[in-house]
Amino acid sequence: MKAIILSGGKGTRLRPLTYTGAKQLVPVANKPILWYGIESIVRAGVTDIGIIISPETGEEVKAKTGNGDRFGANITYILQEQPAGLAHAVKVARPFLGDSPFVMYLGDNLIQNELGQFMTNFKEQHMDALIMLRPVSNPTAFGVAEVDAQGRVLHLVEKPKVPPSNLALVGIYFFANTIHAAIDRIQPSARGELEITDAIQNLIDHKNHVEARQIEGWWLDTGKKDDLLEANQIVLDTCLQSAILGEVDARSQISGRVQIGEGSKLINCTVRGPVVIGNNCHLENCFIGPYSSVADEVTLIDADLEHSVILRGAKVVGIQQRIVDSVVGQRAQLKLAPQRPKALRFMIGDDSQIELA
Repeated sequence: MKAIILSGGKGTRLRPLTYTGAKQLVPVANKPILWYGIESIVRAGVTDIGIIISPETGEEVKAKTGNGDRFGANITYILQEQPAGLAHAVKVARPFLGDSPFVMYLGDNLIQNELGQFMTNFKEQHMDALIMLRPVSNPTAFGVAEVDAQGRVLHLVEKPKVPPSNLALVGIYFFANTIHAAIDRIQPSARGELEITDAIQNLIDHKNHVEARQIEGWWLDTGKKDDLLEANQIVLDTCLQSAILGEVDARSQISGRVQIGEGSKLINCTVRGPVVIGNNCHLENCFIGPYSSVADEVTLIDADLEHSVILRGAKVVGIQQRIVDSVVGQRAQLKLAPQRPKALRFMIGDDSQIELA
């Protein structure tokens, strides 16, 4: 069994952050989103992993993620020159996949469920495809499946105006090598892409064995700012372990589950978890409220922060009004001019500098 993780695309819904970086490397609880998928696949027993990368961000993904040693995996990078659809990504990966069955994982998705049981069902029942489903309130925004009482998939449609059900396709799929012939038989969709939903439907039309399973835990698509903040909140809520490795002075107060990295220093700060603070940060005269993630090498002075994500190397100085529901990019700088505004909400891209006047 092999795996491919899709880590290409342009990340337009997370701009400006993704003008300068891969959306799959944006951190959730101070860990790149992509890494959660790798770890989940390895826990399921699959260690031969291909990562689909784009020309724009592929080198960054390679540099950050490496050859797989840190995960106990062997990672092969596969270039997809154009974002021409999920089925096209499988076609590009075919030399790597060979005739092996495989799991395909969209690199900007997070799920709570472990993959092992799904993989066991897929293998033992000799399926051609197994798809993951989750009920959603807005099925017109997703690929949607219609299934029978036995879990067999009857019909798939991409972003339907009139959905046949409320069961959305989660971005995780198990395939036998028969998917390659199905991809060869389909044509690009109206948007010019080879759709994986069309390929799976082709398997169904050719009487191949396609089933679905509903996931029960949370499923997070981190493609937009609010999705990213929700993912950060849920992961901090469910996964964070307390660990104070940095220096906290006597005037600071820490409550709840809080993780503070090595080399970080907190001076006269109040931190209410769940909160994660990375390595080599400097925080002084700050309030850090629940569901905040502060990456490595961040400086926060006279700042008030809650339910926000601060990326590596950012500086926030002198902003004592509470910053909420915000994402601050790498190396961005925020400082306050003498006349203070009444409310602040941000999504700030990498290398930005903002002065509030």
